[in-house]
Amino acid sequence: MAEKFRLTMAQMNPTVGALASNAEKARLAWMAGKAAGADMVALTEMFLTGYNPQDLVLKPAFLADVAAHLEVLAAECADGPALGIGAPLMRDGQLFNAYFILQGGKITATVLKHHLPNETVFDEVRLYDSGPINGPYRVGPIRIGTPICEDAWHVDVAEALAETGADILLVPNGSPYYRRKHDTRLNIMVARVIETGLPLVYLNMVGGQDDQVFDGSSFVLNPGGQLAAHMPVFDEALAHVDFVNEGRGWRALDGEKATPPDAFEQDYRAMVQSLRDYMAKTGFKKVLLGLSGGIDSALVATIAADAIGPQNVRGVMLPSEYTSQASLTDAAGVAHALGIQLDTVSIGGPRAAVTEALAPLFKGTKPDLTEENIQSRLRGVMLMALSNKFGEMLLTTGNKSEVAVGYATIYGDMAGGYNPIKDLYKMRVFETCRWRNANHRPWMLAPAGEVIPPAIIDKPPSAELRPDQRDDDSLPPYEVLDRILEMLVDEDASVCDVVAEGFDRETVKKIEHLIYISEYKRFQSAPGARLTQRAFWLDRRYPIANRWRDPS
Repeated sequence: MAEKFRLTMAQMNPTVGALASNAEKARLAWMAGKAAGADMVALTEMFLTGYNPQDLVLKPAFLADVAAHLEVLAAECADGPALGIGAPLMRDGQLFNAYFILQGGKITATVLKHHLPNETVFDEVRLYDSGPINGPYRVGPIRIGTPICEDAWHVDVAEALAETGADILLVPNGSPYYRRKHDTRLNIMVARVIETGLPLVYLNMVGGQDDQVFDGSSFVLNPGGQLAAHMPVFDEALAHVDFVNEGRGWRALDGEKATPPDAFEQDYRAMVQSLRDYMAKTGFKKVLLGLSGGIDSALVATIAADAIGPQNVRGVMLPSEYTSQASLTDAAGVAHALGIQLDTVSIGGPRAAVTEALAPLFKGTKPDLTEENIQSRLRGVMLMALSNKFGEMLLTTGNKSEVAVGYATIYGDMAGGYNPIKDLYKMRVFETCRWRNANHRPWMLAPAGEVIPPAIIDKPPSAELRPDQRDDDSLPPYEVLDRILEMLVDEDASVCDVVAEGFDRETVKKIEHLIYISEYKRFQSAPGARLTQRAFWLDRRYPIANRWRDPS
């Protein structure tokens, strides 16, 4: 008679530090698994603490609180399926990233992470000790091997588990999103399946945490690499997966297989989800932003309305004498299409007052970037005043192209608590606006249809800080600039590499210089959703005082 084993995969959204809330989520998932007849309910890496807890795990009081919650959870989940859950563990003076198996009211197995990631956004080597490679543990009729996240990206842990008797591999993850990462994950997990001949469960969390967003997209592979089940992208979900053994080893029965959307949709969902969770997890309910009539602020307003609802978004138009009627019209068009509030506050009076106050000191000088930046900083003062008065978080709206070269005013348009498009180059901003106008999904809270007027997408970008100003007066055309930035920033190419692709050397050297001298601005900038492997924050850490330039 065939052996059977039911595993409930819990693809959930924990909150860093919310131990009681995370434990309750785990308990509810366990109850759902129990009701479905599961033998085990599995949650993700570091689920009890939320991921990534960073230096919280260095506080003894935090670790004691984690241990207390784990003990209570084990007692509450005694009568039913086993529960797998990730949390930190202090043992004999060493700190581990651990995965606990709770059965019958106690911890029956503890798995310690062996390979600690130490690149891009991860620096676990700084925090944790490397555990030994663990053997499998038993739950009912099955022996389960658990490589924790990074452990499955290496050959040795999975092979050792197979050699010591594991029947299946369960991989709990805190794997953050970047564009097209799913294909990379899938290929590596297929390799583990081919090498071991074992079924593999890849379980990933969902939700935003600061700059990172976790996309779920959990899946199950059978021996040979065949896909048996695939969970949705970004959504909290439970999947009950049945394994059977008819004498030739365990295999997963076919389950539901969600199809991941394309890269544009996943990027957009990541920006929406990261803002939604950043708001919820920091306690903000409403946002405001400067709505200039330009494409960047239009996209940020749309993301915000999709994330928290149009009724919770305030746009503020802050015109000067350089603001065109077209910009006023376009800003109003975005606000009307989205259904958000729009206020108008002129900076004409404040600017005249500042100009008069500085006139004695500026006497004998010519107007330059200083006067332009005063306008931007006055807008920042107005927006921060509204933020303070009404408790609305200010969103900043600089795209990755501007952030890269410092085409933004520190303490001006860079003021704010979060930047949803910080990792989106300008040309991709245009395409994302077109995508959103043509597509609507149930997770979007703003209206469907053409919410960003085509006039905004089609007009030449301008900061409107002086007469007839255009971005390409100061920068190369964005299609040129973005490719140079992709090579210098995302690909770590040399100046010679960029020139060899056909770009003017003087232009490339200018852009390289702007990238380096703008580091201090990025150091003080708001966090924003990570969409690539070279986002500006933890992915790319450069010194502010830096005299090196590529001599090639």
